[in-house]
Amino acid sequence: MNRPYDQEDPHRYDDIIDLPHHVSKTHAPMPVSDRAAQFSPFAALTGYKEAIREAERLADPELY
Repeated sequence: MNRPYDQEDPHRYDDIIDLPHHVSKTHAPMPVSDRAAQFSPFAALTGYKEAIREAERLADPELY
């Protein structure tokens, strides 16, 4: 029977906390350099910052 998720329950992970760490039999571990790269910052919207700055400049020229 599924119990509702209780964020305050300090024992909510008791059933899985001591399970062994999964190691894939088919995929090699990702190199540390690649793992770090996946969290590096990126510009999802290239040019967006500049467009906002230009809109601000046009809207309130006294600031610039």
